[in-house]
Amino acid sequence: MVRFFVSVTEWISEWGGRVGMLLTLLLVFISAFETGERYIFHRSSTPVQELAWHFFTLIFLLGFAYTLKHNGHVRVDIFYDRMSERGQAVINILSVLLLLIPFCIMIIGFSWDWVIQSFRMAEKSSDPGGLPARWILKGALPLGFAMLLIQGLAETVKNLRLLFSKKA
Repeated sequence: MVRFFVSVTEWISEWGGRVGMLLTLLLVFISAFETGERYIFHRSSTPVQELAWHFFTLIFLLGFAYTLKHNGHVRVDIFYDRMSERGQAVINILSVLLLLIPFCIMIIGFSWDWVIQSFRMAEKSSDPGGLPARWILKGALPLGFAMLLIQGLAETVKNLRLLFSKKA
């Protein structure tokens, strides 16, 4: 059951990262289009501008868990690199339990009502011609942090396995 949880979680994180990669490619094209539109045709499009920052937001929110899965997050490596695998596992476990989980729970908890309120009022862009359904973008906030939270739990399970294995 635990292995199933870890594999499903890692599949979800991988999926989020792949979607983020695709959105990055689309963001490049949207930015090029927006730049060409502005400098060649001397006009600009509110929906295109908003779509660019929507994609930018989604890239980060979907990429958090992927980055944690691939150990690409920022950390102070002065001591960590010099530690044994078990020492690193202890630091990883404590970091997730004391920092990551409480932070993710806080963000999910504080953002949930914000998303529900946005959905109920059918919030859309305040700019004329802007994008509708702003609640979808706002909904990505608790989703991204929920993905990060479950990936953190999966990392904790993997580090506990390492810590208590006889090989390490």
